[in-house]
Amino acid sequence: MGVDLADIIPRKNIKLEDLAGKIIAIDAYNALYQYLSAIRQADGTPLMNRLGQITSHISGLFYRTVNLVELGIKPVYVFDGRPPSLKQKELERRKKLKEEAEEKYKEAYEKGELKEAKSYAMRTVRLSDEMVEDSKKLLSLMGIPYVESPSEGEAQAAYLAIKGDAWAAASQDYDSLLYGAPRLVRNLTISGKRKLPRVEAYVEISPELIELNDVFNSLHINREQLIELGILIGTDYNEGFEGIGPKRALNLITTYGNLKKALSSLNIQYSEEYERIKKLFLEPEVRKDYKIEWTYPDEKGIIDFLCSEKDFSEDRVKNAIQRLRSASIFKKGQTGLEAWFS
Repeated sequence: MGVDLADIIPRKNIKLEDLAGKIIAIDAYNALYQYLSAIRQADGTPLMNRLGQITSHISGLFYRTVNLVELGIKPVYVFDGRPPSLKQKELERRKKLKEEAEEKYKEAYEKGELKEAKSYAMRTVRLSDEMVEDSKKLLSLMGIPYVESPSEGEAQAAYLAIKGDAWAAASQDYDSLLYGAPRLVRNLTISGKRKLPRVEAYVEISPELIELNDVFNSLHINREQLIELGILIGTDYNEGFEGIGPKRALNLITTYGNLKKALSSLNIQYSEEYERIKKLFLEPEVRKDYKIEWTYPDEKGIIDFLCSEKDFSEDRVKNAIQRLRSASIFKKGQTGLEAWFS
């Protein structure tokens, strides 16, 4: 879910080409969930191989990464580790919503209402350990680096950007800003037109750039206040307060200066849990001993994995590999450039 800051955050539209030559730390789980949700057949079922193994996630990961690399973008994928204990309630909420969506999907499918069935199917997405391992294997074969976070992937991606080892973090969620990412790129792993939920209408999706200093200057707050604003709205670690959206939360924080005084004005008791939440954002658990290197793609390995094992079209995969291998980041003298960090 993440914190909902959409209504108040300044952002600017950019083109993918504007990111050429830049290292982008991508929230891998966020991207994989997008692919699992969006890449589906007409009745809502995901892509699968002959053994019934879901392949939507690796299809999206492979072809989108090729597109990014072809433009000269240097992607680094960041995978989640174990979630903080404070996130357990949110994970249980998500599980319940998926179970409810699965029931509605079955009902709609049995009635032959395929459009409605597909909309429910998109809400049932689950990312298994096997899917994650397949994704890491594919990235290794492609020569694309990844970092395994000990906890939240967004926190790790933000850390790479804070240290200057990535130019920006990339995710659909705004949590990266609370973790201190100096830049956040949204809509990097999706493109084109997106269908609006429950209506026959589409919107054009283009990449967005959000700069943290612009957020602070525009909203007249600092990072701790941004986190407290998020707590008022609701984060992955706490439910928001009834009747408080982004604009009201901003007004409360700017009027009273901090969360404790803002809650006092509403006759709500301040909880020590909020201090623990702030610490999760200000001092997240991250890996500091990572190494990042782009290596030349393993053509045979990719074909064996995607075509022989996952039943992808060999012609299409070979064409994508040629685009990948001709990318500037893999040319002689480029491999490993700006690559090793510790």
